[in-house]
Amino acid sequence: MAKSKALLLVAGLLLACLLSLAAGPAGFSPEVILNLRLPRLLAALTVGAGLGLAGALFQGVLKNPLSDPYILGTSAGATAAAVFCFLAGIERSSPLFFAAVFAGAFGATFLSYWLARLAGRLSDASLVLAGVAVSAFLSALVMLTLSAARERAFSLFYFVLGGLYAAEPAVLLFSVAIIAAALLFSAARWRALDAMALGEEKAYHLGASPERERIVFFVLACAATSAAVAVGGTIGFVGLMTPHIMRLLAGPSARVLIPASAAGGAALLAAADAAGRLVFPPAEVPAGVIMALAGAPFFMWLLWKSSRGRN
Repeated sequence: MAKSKALLLVAGLLLACLLSLAAGPAGFSPEVILNLRLPRLLAALTVGAGLGLAGALFQGVLKNPLSDPYILGTSAGATAAAVFCFLAGIERSSPLFFAAVFAGAFGATFLSYWLARLAGRLSDASLVLAGVAVSAFLSALVMLTLSAARERAFSLFYFVLGGLYAAEPAVLLFSVAIIAAALLFSAARWRALDAMALGEEKAYHLGASPERERIVFFVLACAATSAAVAVGGTIGFVGLMTPHIMRLLAGPSARVLIPASAAGGAALLAAADAAGRLVFPPAEVPAGVIMALAGAPFFMWLLWKSSRGRN
């Protein structure tokens, strides 16, 4: 049974890749596929894997099915830092750029978490509200900065909307290395994530330190998110939808869910990017817009389901 589900996931990923390579009004010439669509597919796979992984880690460590980098403000913090780096003239391939983007992601995540804990008890509603507030503030700050920069910032609007394009090889390789390292380290600590899902008291009795593990998984999730944002900008709901879909396919254990969420996120975003090229050809809808159209109803359904579970 497990083998058949793994094969199903691999088949879905391959199908999404083929769709991404074939989609578009420019035809099927080898030049178009190799020079335009393949680099873009690699960017989509990288961004999707990072966001899917981050969503699985956030949901596991916070025991909150509504958690994802977009809703928690992680993506907004990373995007704000990236925009400021662009306007300051810092190259995207520079280690300083990735360090700044990670700092933005980590700072925004902990601000959302701290605001949610002010009420004394961390709840789904308080975490979502805190994340929305932090995201709204950072997004407004980015828009204000871009408006002031005028023509210098025109090209950044597509990045802020969450668009995929052929990334510089150095940027893509750096992002792939960060996401791969976060994936390997997370997979090695799957027992700690499963223990955290049982609650802090049970995790402590199982030998895990809840505070330490929370920081470790926050760092890993923020690293994966920052690497994804460096390539694709703000793309929401990949980290929300993917772990839920993968739990149905692979089960709740972090041992399988962590790599499955990375693969599932890659497939989901590759399919979304292909869909954006097919909706209004020859015009193109950014992948971030496609994911918002699909993810917002999914989020509302989860919110409704969560509220019914409390009643």
